[in-house]
Amino acid sequence: MIKKAFITDCEGPISLNDNAYELCKEFIPDGDEFFKVVSSFDDYLVSVNHENYNAGDTLKLIAPFLKAYGLNNEKIFDFSKKNLSLVNGAKETMNYAKKNIISYIVSTSYGQYIESLSNNINFPFQNTFYTSLNLLLYGSIKNDEKNLLLSFKDEILNGDFNRNYEIFFKEIPKLEAYKIIENTKTIGGLGKKIAIDKIITKEDLLTKGVMYVGDSITDVEPLRFVRENEGLAISFNGNEFALKESEVIVVSDDTVVTSILLDLFGRYNKNYCLEFIKTYSYDPQKAFENLRMNFSLMDKFREVFKDKEIPIIEIIDDDNFDYLLEKSMEMRKKIRGNNIGELS
Repeated sequence: MIKKAFITDCEGPISLNDNAYELCKEFIPDGDEFFKVVSSFDDYLVSVNHENYNAGDTLKLIAPFLKAYGLNNEKIFDFSKKNLSLVNGAKETMNYAKKNIISYIVSTSYGQYIESLSNNINFPFQNTFYTSLNLLLYGSIKNDEKNLLLSFKDEILNGDFNRNYEIFFKEIPKLEAYKIIENTKTIGGLGKKIAIDKIITKEDLLTKGVMYVGDSITDVEPLRFVRENEGLAISFNGNEFALKESEVIVVSDDTVVTSILLDLFGRYNKNYCLEFIKTYSYDPQKAFENLRMNFSLMDKFREVFKDKEIPIIEIIDDDNFDYLLEKSMEMRKKIRGNNIGELS
């Protein structure tokens, strides 16, 4: 039997946070709207394949503004720790994963957030990939540059695409504070795919031995890579970007479903996992009774969903895509809130 690995995004499949959005909202005036504008700008640049730009580079673009408004590494870590919010069952799922299968978290989130999450769920921080942001490297931003960044923030809130492009790609690069952007290494899109390559090499894996769980635009490349190379690509309450590149969808407010799928994938193989999903999609009871399930996980599933609607677990195709996307977005917004749920 080939070696197996469980690799998951963080925000969405494990946690309810969008840490960068929350940092902006807390520390920047009108920061929630500011982040949404920059995130939409990011989405457009990704959609047109802007040179040297990847999904998730929003976290680069906002970094000088976080610094200008007084944030440092310690404040980001402390805020992340205090405001950490997990999907139901996530701590148990990640504990089960690390004990039973090679496991990694590959996230676009800042390292300070991933470290606080790893400490909370007792997951090995060395088995994580994240966006590296070190605000200690740059000293204080000069007053004239700080004032300029604050005025840029107001312009970005009220500006159009062309003006925002000028600010991010022509004006800010003239500043010393631009070093913050240059030295912030994001893990999103292609960066996540590269992280998977590193894991495959380090752990001596075949791609068909990889199960990847994602939910957003930053997961497009890793989901596509895993799906096209016979691994198992799963969308967990994903948006349209994630669904288009996934083979399987999970719509659930509890990660016990993830535990069941990684257990079947790890103990058997992708085909056995798909057999469970196909059976579950039309007869959940038959799926639990007729396949070789982990009894403790099966009992946990029944306990969690005893008095509420059971999760959706299906193979995605052209016929069910629109319906599944609607249900996925409903759950995404329900458990993460509309503001975070609508972000790409």
